[in-house]
Amino acid sequence: MPGEFAAATAVTPRGEIDPSGVNVFDCEVAVGWDIAGNANGGYLLAIAGRAMAEVVGRPPLTVTAHYLSPGLVGPHTITVEVVKIGRRIASATASMVSESTGREVLRLLGAFGQGDPSAPSIISGRPPELPEFESCVVDRAAPEHPMPEIFNRLAMRLDPACTGFREGRPTGTAEMRGWFAFADGSEIDVFALLLAVDAFPPPVFNTDLPVLWVPTVELTAHIRGIPAPGPLACVYRSRFISDGMFEEDGEVWDSTGRLVAQSRQLALTPLG
Repeated sequence: MPGEFAAATAVTPRGEIDPSGVNVFDCEVAVGWDIAGNANGGYLLAIAGRAMAEVVGRPPLTVTAHYLSPGLVGPHTITVEVVKIGRRIASATASMVSESTGREVLRLLGAFGQGDPSAPSIISGRPPELPEFESCVVDRAAPEHPMPEIFNRLAMRLDPACTGFREGRPTGTAEMRGWFAFADGSEIDVFALLLAVDAFPPPVFNTDLPVLWVPTVELTAHIRGIPAPGPLACVYRSRFISDGMFEEDGEVWDSTGRLVAQSRQLALTPLG
């Protein structure tokens, strides 16, 4: 049986897949993957990325999504069109539309393929220094501010040094670190990485900004490898917060210390 995430991101093509034409998929934005009624951006990215990968027959390398309206629970359609299928990389565009509202939720562009493990490597970064998984904090809010339902689907643990914002004691540094895994123990595949890059509390929560909804404008995920089994070590940082917007840069490392995903996000500062 598929895990919760695989089931919640399933897509069904209407007819035979045709890489030379327009392909339409049905999908369901499931209950329990939302924040205050709006589906998590990484979760939506994973659904659309799965449809795009089915059309081109290759795993995602980089997927960029522009968020046009909230992703509400219920049926959606994803339309995928191939731009080019090359020897090594295939490119496609996609659009996700809510069937209940008729509004476009996402517009996407992605490149699909696989890296070359035999190519030279120069690694100047390293995984974040984190306490052991069991020593980190299960993210829980105060009773008057219940946690979004999505956090019941994740076995996500925050570095205790990053959790002061929950008690009104932000660290003053726009950074969030911790571990990512699924609560049901599901394997973390390349599509789960599309969720992981947007699963943590925004790093701006550790500044003087309020802990409120943070709407994503654009999110780009780079898939750098297939993760080894085990929780992922993640770190997210923001350096530029101005004019009502901020950027968020993410790194995701697997249990062997290999970089498996990166992300860059542009979002609006917290809205009440």
